[in-house]
Amino acid sequence: MRAATRLAIAATPLMMALSACGDPYTGDDGGEGGIVVGSADFPESTLLAQIYAQALEAEGVEATTQLDIGSREVYYDQIAEGNLSVFPEYNGAMLYYLDPEAVSGGTEETNEALREILPEGLEILDSAEAQNKDSVTVTKETADKEDLTTIGDLQDVAEDMVLGAPAEFETRPQGVPGLEETYGVTFKEFTALEGNLLVEGLKGGDIQAANLFTTNAVFTSGDYVALEDPKNLFGSQNITPLIHSDTVDQTARDVLNAVSAGLTTDELIELDKRVEVDHEEADEVAADWLRQVGLA
Repeated sequence: MRAATRLAIAATPLMMALSACGDPYTGDDGGEGGIVVGSADFPESTLLAQIYAQALEAEGVEATTQLDIGSREVYYDQIAEGNLSVFPEYNGAMLYYLDPEAVSGGTEETNEALREILPEGLEILDSAEAQNKDSVTVTKETADKEDLTTIGDLQDVAEDMVLGAPAEFETRPQGVPGLEETYGVTFKEFTALEGNLLVEGLKGGDIQAANLFTTNAVFTSGDYVALEDPKNLFGSQNITPLIHSDTVDQTARDVLNAVSAGLTTDELIELDKRVEVDHEEADEVAADWLRQVGLA
């Protein structure tokens, strides 16, 4: 499905959901109307939204969730307009969304650049140590056969390979265009796929490379290889709360920063595994982690 069609479809349930939750809070004390925590349409984002919302509730901050909204191209405007108060973001991806010409950098460099470019009314809070970076992933069998270690190693073989990824990856600067410009890698074909369909595509041979996040639970199996990104195309991707300033008070900010202070990449991989592989409910996994780290 082409990106424009997919976004139009995704926007419909979003607007219905937002209408159902009533008028967005517009005050400056974080009380009246409460905080609305949103998530994108993939399991980790849903899990993080549950963590944020439950941590807020544990400190007496009224919080509700709007989950599985869609891609950044859909949900960003809803945060800017104040229909959503808090969103689990990835600092590098957010930066490149707002400035396709941005230069990849480390966590602090990325956050500094992001703060400078965010429009009035939007802020980022502290980043977690946890990162979930985009990757170009192949099966271990393919990596061994073609001697693939880095994305650049695909240069001589990608012309015979099909790349699977979410639809927006086809046009994002950090997607297909970036692979071509940064690494000289051009795939034979692009197929728009989401979530588990990407892994199934790799397993079945329908695609030979996939855009997977590096905290995906499939990497615990040893059957897949996320190719290294030495030229830092995908940049820093720390978990970072994006907030609508007027709807998030200092108490809520402190809670969200405490979540970031306690979340590591290894923990996130394990939490993702419990949701995606063990099929535990995201809200239950979130509650368990918050208890473990003393935030609930």
